[in-house]
Amino acid sequence: MRLLHGLYDWTMEKAAHPHATWWLAFFCFIESSFFPIPPHPLLGLMCLAEPKKATRFAAIATIASVLGGLLGYMIGAFLYDTIGDWMLGVLGLRESFPQAACYIREQGAMAVFLAAGTPIPFKLMTITAGFIEMNLATFLVAALAGRALIFMVVGVLFQLFGAPIKGFIEKYLGTVTTVFVVLVVGGFIAITQLGGSDESTEGGDPCAAVTSMQDLEGL
Repeated sequence: MRLLHGLYDWTMEKAAHPHATWWLAFFCFIESSFFPIPPHPLLGLMCLAEPKKATRFAAIATIASVLGGLLGYMIGAFLYDTIGDWMLGVLGLRESFPQAACYIREQGAMAVFLAAGTPIPFKLMTITAGFIEMNLATFLVAALAGRALIFMVVGVLFQLFGAPIKGFIEKYLGTVTTVFVVLVVGGFIAITQLGGSDESTEGGDPCAAVTSMQDLEGL
């Protein structure tokens, strides 16, 4: 835990670095595939220091994060046995892997979008998406939409309101984005039901009970 706190402090120090923009892009890139510290606090500090550049910082964070997600996808697709499994173990995400695979298989782009736009570990979903060979174009579109949601909200708020918005973001950003995602998902489900989907909803969430890849194969 002390190591993690030290790593967090070291990351936050980069907000005052002369090349802070490059550091932001770097951390957003590696966080999408293996780095344990989320880049959101760093983005917030940089936007606080220069509110007029907030949307630019947010755009950089979004693009770098999606490119990092592509790296995670490639690790899952081609290097899972040698690197991916070990990496998930180090991050404490190995037990969640079968369930993540189930959600991506069942929900596709929606599962990636949810992970990209909410506190769900995005790196887990990027590696998993590659492992199960999710359509790459679909993955990239969903990742871009989710990451743009979470980062651009910060950028736009700072751009419009400047430093006074900091307290609101710190207190309510997670709640606001989560509610927005829930509304999107609810709308998606409603459209599916109105469209006369023949899929049975009996038995609840089939992925909730998945604890191993053997369970996934049995669905």
